[in-house]
Amino acid sequence: MVAIASNPGKCEQIAQILKALGHPIRLRIVALLVDQELHVGALSEQLRVPQAVVSQQLGILRMRRLVERTRNQGRSIYSIREPRLRQLVECMEGCRVD
Repeated sequence: MVAIASNPGKCEQIAQILKALGHPIRLRIVALLVDQELHVGALSEQLRVPQAVVSQQLGILRMRRLVERTRNQGRSIYSIREPRLRQLVECMEGCRVD
């Protein structure tokens, strides 16, 4: 048996992470941030999504403590807070959806 199967609290935490990543834009944001720190404008540009939408989605990811924000020269720079997200994103990239 996998250890989390007997730990309802841990399963709830994992479910919350998966819910946060369950939105396509949030997943794309995380996928970009695992490679580099970016500000909202750069994320918006790369995703081709309005900055307001990116900011809203970043707020959700911050609330779930998956990304963090630092200030640099008046800009908010976002980075991954949970280092294992890289592994999760890589794992999801390998999943088949047939």
